[in-house]
Amino acid sequence: MSAEGALMFARYAYPPNELGYCGPADAAALLRREATADIEWRARQFEGAWCYLQFLAETAGLPDPLDVRVVEAYWIGNELLELADPAALVERLTDRFRGQLGGTWREAARRALAHHSFQVFEVYPWAPMLRPDGNPTALSVLDRCRIRTGEVLTGGHEVATVRSRPLVWDGTATATGDWQEETVRLSAGGRTLIDGVSPGDRVALHWDWVCDVLSEEQALRIESFEARTRTGLGLLVP
Repeated sequence: MSAEGALMFARYAYPPNELGYCGPADAAALLRREATADIEWRARQFEGAWCYLQFLAETAGLPDPLDVRVVEAYWIGNELLELADPAALVERLTDRFRGQLGGTWREAARRALAHHSFQVFEVYPWAPMLRPDGNPTALSVLDRCRIRTGEVLTGGHEVATVRSRPLVWDGTATATGDWQEETVRLSAGGRTLIDGVSPGDRVALHWDWVCDVLSEEQALRIESFEARTRTGLGLLVP
């Protein structure tokens, strides 16, 4: 098991776990840097994310679903995504999410992507709710649940002020709106998995949480893979 991959998984998975949307109880355990074996156990309880990690690892011929390359592929995006056959992914998801209602993934055998954006926009039931007239609740969930990028304006070790572009609905498709400022968290209960941020840093955001400090290349990957997902679903403004 890769300790680096386990910690990367925890940085991105903590906020929805804290909110009770996925993963086991006691989300704070994900913030214990020294307990990577426990984080691995907890990662296996994220039934959605773990399915993608297993699929990516198998496709790439890697023995560890928490290999940092696999974890990065799912949350951020990298070359491993191009190795994964869309139809095979849909087949795997059909087995994993059997009985689940909603979503558009069953018809996505040509466009499925083993990336968090696909889980958000195609497996979860929210995106179809945007049509025909928009749905503020669905739009808010999609915006906060996706991994989005931001730029730090004021940094710190507990909270930071960032600017980011929210998801908006123009009546026919989604787009990224005007820049807006928001306050986001870097720690909870005195625990954190990143060592502060500085003005100008590019960061990954999940709900109200700073997951990671990104390179410019990583930020572009997050944005481009999300755009690819929304384009395939017909939810991106041309």
